[in-house]
Amino acid sequence: MSKKPLKQFLMIPGPTPIPTRILAAMNREMIGHRGPGFSKILGEVIDGLKWAYQTKNDIMVFPCSGTGGLETAVVNTLSAKDKALFVNIGNFGDRWVKIAKAYGVDVIDLKVERGKAADPSVLEAELAKDHDKKIKAVFMQQNETSTGVINDVKSLAEAVHKSHPDALVLVDAVSGLLAADLKSDAWGLDVVVSGSQKAFMVPPGIAAVSMSPKAWKAYEASTLPKHYWDIKTQKKFADKGQTYTTPPESIIFGMHESIKMIKEEGLENIFSRHANNKDIVRNGLRAIGCKLLADDSCASPAVTAIFPPDGVDSEKVRSEIRNRFGVELAPGQGDFKGKLFRIGHLGYVDKLELVATIGALELLFNQLGAKVEIGTGVKAALESIN
Repeated sequence: MSKKPLKQFLMIPGPTPIPTRILAAMNREMIGHRGPGFSKILGEVIDGLKWAYQTKNDIMVFPCSGTGGLETAVVNTLSAKDKALFVNIGNFGDRWVKIAKAYGVDVIDLKVERGKAADPSVLEAELAKDHDKKIKAVFMQQNETSTGVINDVKSLAEAVHKSHPDALVLVDAVSGLLAADLKSDAWGLDVVVSGSQKAFMVPPGIAAVSMSPKAWKAYEASTLPKHYWDIKTQKKFADKGQTYTTPPESIIFGMHESIKMIKEEGLENIFSRHANNKDIVRNGLRAIGCKLLADDSCASPAVTAIFPPDGVDSEKVRSEIRNRFGVELAPGQGDFKGKLFRIGHLGYVDKLELVATIGALELLFNQLGAKVEIGTGVKAALESIN
């Protein structure tokens, strides 16, 4: 008789679980992607994205992963040898740096200690070194999934505007958008990138990229090579309710339903839900002796990076909890590969699923030799629910 778990609990920071409403919306026939039916749906998706971004800026949808959106941001705003500063707090900061270097951008890699958020005063000091104001753009992450850290984007953007008012501010919000507040227009964010597979609760397949008027001005001066990622080409088709290339229609249908769901819940309620998920996980895990990589002051509402108790192997934890309980946890990345595991708590993740995951972990830790009192973590998690 098979002992394989009957149900999977997808507790990773993306792709995330998908609500039945969204699955049902995706389960329909294809339609003509150059016809009025699709144009209406895509137009409503873009309007909903503007609501989620809190912006009046243009937003274009690209058929790709979040990384495609990051590349789009680089190639449409810069030229080879342009100087750009990257506030780099983790693996995805590294990725943006690699993309820029591949195109010949003169990169200043402001690398922050892993597990820490960027300090606006440190950014301000780095910008102050650029006496001739040659830095044309500052790239930063809202949320870093490899470390479970969230940046204070508002304060970082203010530092840029104060020191280099002509420089662009570009934000990787792939894993952070909707998990935490991001006021694109009020904070002066010129380019913001998001992905469908995170807090939007939709499968991977599309990235959305916003462009401020200042970003469009930079586009006109940009000479980096681009075709698929050419955002002006994408805008020409978006203005007609289309995408340049054949779109992943099922994902667009899912995003259309997602927009309805998040509008029904409301932004403040969504932010509050994610903040509470963070507290449930952090309080429950601390109660059973786990060390958390990020400090409370910069802890991500989307994902938590966790060191298991002394003597317990993180990859053994991931393997055992998957095989025995059907819980999928994310591995450590970069310098933390094999040293920690991560729990995603964004999107369509339920509070009781988090409690159940903590219960499975405390039982597993106990059986792997850690001195964990069964029920301690669950109690702390339950007491954190609001």
